Amino acid sequence: MPPHAGHISLARSAAAMVDELTILVCSMPDDQMSGMQREAWMRELFPDSNVIGFCGEVPQHPHESSDFWPIWRKIVSDAHPQPIDLLFAGEAYGVELAQHVGGTFIPLGNRVLEADADGLGGVTGSAVRSDPARHWQWLPKEVRRDWTKTIVLHGVESTGKSTLAAELAHRLDTIWVPEYGRAHCEVHGTDLDTQGLQTIAAAHQAMMAAAKEWSGPVLISDTDWLMTRAWHQMMLGHAMEGPAYPLADLYIHLPPDLPWVDDGTRIYSADDERARFDQLCRRELEANGVNAVVLDCAPQDRIEKALDLIAAL
Repeated sequence: MPPHAGHISLARSAAAMVDELTILVCSMPDDQMSGMQREAWMRELFPDSNVIGFCGEVPQHPHESSDFWPIWRKIVSDAHPQPIDLLFAGEAYGVELAQHVGGTFIPLGNRVLEADADGLGGVTGSAVRSDPARHWQWLPKEVRRDWTKTIVLHGVESTGKSTLAAELAHRLDTIWVPEYGRAHCEVHGTDLDTQGLQTIAAAHQAMMAAAKEWSGPVLISDTDWLMTRAWHQMMLGHAMEGPAYPLADLYIHLPPDLPWVDDGTRIYSADDERARFDQLCRRELEANGVNAVVLDCAPQDRIEKALDLIAAL
């Protein structure tokens, strides 16, 4: 939990040695990461292998039950009723497992020899779960994509979202997604209709999804589709129709407490306009029930408070 470089190298080595490979993904109902998610990752990683899942409350070690081996013989035989030629595992338990379910045990992996502790031999599921950032290099892109936490900076124009996004990305050694709407308006102008705003929402979400493959454990985004919905309400006076997109793991809302600066694409400079726009932004967060926090602190304290919020997440 989740599949890491140790699992991947084990399965790829096994696949190179056989005509047909079955990968058994076992889970408990109360696991902190669902077995279905892990199965989905393994099927994506190994489309040419037979990935089979088993989920149940069963003993995990022989000393836990006198029926340990009969239980596991049945689990394996149900998943793989055909005769087993080779059985691959990365730890010594494979010796006894092969004796019970058949096949010649092939002890692949550095952990059997307790070798390369600073590399593949030292990668364990518990270590990855306890500190994903430290072990990020050992996760395949399929897991990174789904495990990355997305942080969206939310709020009206000229509140410092872009500046804070760049600072957070630097401090967290990751990347950030700039606001697509600004680029769109620089090219096409700020006279937007529903279609233009729907394009902005779709393009920004597409950029976020593409960036996940290259980010660290945290991806920072300067706005997302909820902000575009607030823009639609502010500019056109009614809610934006259209598809819903994935929601971020955390929204950090920046109130309009910085001076308005005209950069050529900003529109609402009056205090009453900014206040009304800010309320529309907050309503979008409330209406969608997201995990949101207002960054109501002095400008010089924003970066540290934002980092604390992300660390807690």
